[in-house]
Amino acid sequence: MALVEIVMPKMGESVMEGTILGWLKNVGDKIEQDESILEVATDKVDTEIPSTHEGVLKEILVNEGDVVQVGNPIAVIDTDSEVPTDAPSDITTTTEQEEVPEEASSIEASMSTASAYAKLEEPATGRFYSPLVLNIAKEENISMEELALVPGTGQDQRVTKKDILAYVTHKQSNGNGAATTETLTTTVGNGQENKEVKVEEVQPVQETTKQETTLKQEVITKATPVSTPAVSVSGEDEIIEMDRMRKMIAQRMVESVQMAPHVTSFVEADVTNMVYWRRKYKEIMFEQEGETLTFMPMFIEAIAKAIKDYPLINSSVDGDKIIRKKRINIGMAVALPSGNLIVPVIHDADQLNLVGITKKVNDIARRARENKIKPDELQGGTYTISNVGSFGNVLGTPIIMQPQVGILAVGAIRKKPAVIETPYGDTLGIRHMIFLSHSYDHRIVDGALGGMFVRRVADYLEQFDVNRELF
Repeated sequence: MALVEIVMPKMGESVMEGTILGWLKNVGDKIEQDESILEVATDKVDTEIPSTHEGVLKEILVNEGDVVQVGNPIAVIDTDSEVPTDAPSDITTTTEQEEVPEEASSIEASMSTASAYAKLEEPATGRFYSPLVLNIAKEENISMEELALVPGTGQDQRVTKKDILAYVTHKQSNGNGAATTETLTTTVGNGQENKEVKVEEVQPVQETTKQETTLKQEVITKATPVSTPAVSVSGEDEIIEMDRMRKMIAQRMVESVQMAPHVTSFVEADVTNMVYWRRKYKEIMFEQEGETLTFMPMFIEAIAKAIKDYPLINSSVDGDKIIRKKRINIGMAVALPSGNLIVPVIHDADQLNLVGITKKVNDIARRARENKIKPDELQGGTYTISNVGSFGNVLGTPIIMQPQVGILAVGAIRKKPAVIETPYGDTLGIRHMIFLSHSYDHRIVDGALGGMFVRRVADYLEQFDVNRELF
């Protein structure tokens, strides 16, 4: 027997601990190398932890909700063992459960499966979904609205892999995902005997003995998840409990406002050349590179150029010291399907051409929404951009991402009549205009520097060469 300890991996430059969200495997399960075995939350991101070895999960050393330091053991894997053919099912993993009669085990398995079938009466709000669950839902054409109705047996009513698979199986066989009193089939014990049990059979009847009634009631209690509702109603108001990420965002924003005196400068820019250039090349980009060409890479390119002109913007404050960063790492705010916000970072943005920035932007935006961002990709940002225009907003006053000293919000691009200067005099024309909002830390960035920086970004956008080649 070769036993290997799985330890809490290092998930980022400054991440020293993680909170166990839930286990994806049970003791006795066969595990492949690099297969996800548990979900962990850090102060940066929620992620799945893969196994470093192949074998059988021998022991789980930490529980859901535990905070574990990086490097501490979390599980033990037997790399020499194979799953025994006569191993008990997941329902009978403990000594007490092994003593439960076979009939009761069958009833419990049936109830556990049936509970995953019935949809929730109200959609679950603020619930975390693992990448595995989201991938299964995507493959089975289950929308986020439908997924919110799937009951979860995990912590805080989270939907586990077993929950979504049970729901998918029942949906395929019945089409409506509702569980009533149909016959359910489950395998018990060594997998050689199948029993058919109706859901309604688990309810005690008058002819049932006192011992059987007690046993079945215990099975029902085990099979029914008990958790605090995420939403409650008081009078005419709805009270919604913040999820973990929303609490983190709230704390960070309050700290930023308390720490840094915010000042915001506004500039309106004419981005007509940029709009026309994108129209010319967006189909070419998609055909040749398979990438969608948006305005965000052009904004990031202009910001990187302006930072080189005004390097103090690329700084942080440490007490009475100013730390000016050499690398230009631009964070990009991404709205998640849950309604929360995440800011992945494009490292060394000034070293990438426009095509490279486009690929990076699309990649991290997609993986951020799929909850597949790595902790390192959320760290090291030196300046941030927020696209409030994607929601139809014209202006915004963003809050600085600490410990940075500046953040730029770009509004919606709108057609407006504008005065155009020509060698023959001024004339009126229809131009594509955008507002830029630059919030900066007044401890080290005064109005002159903050205003000149956002004006320089606008200059680069306005001077975009409409004859520029894509490659």
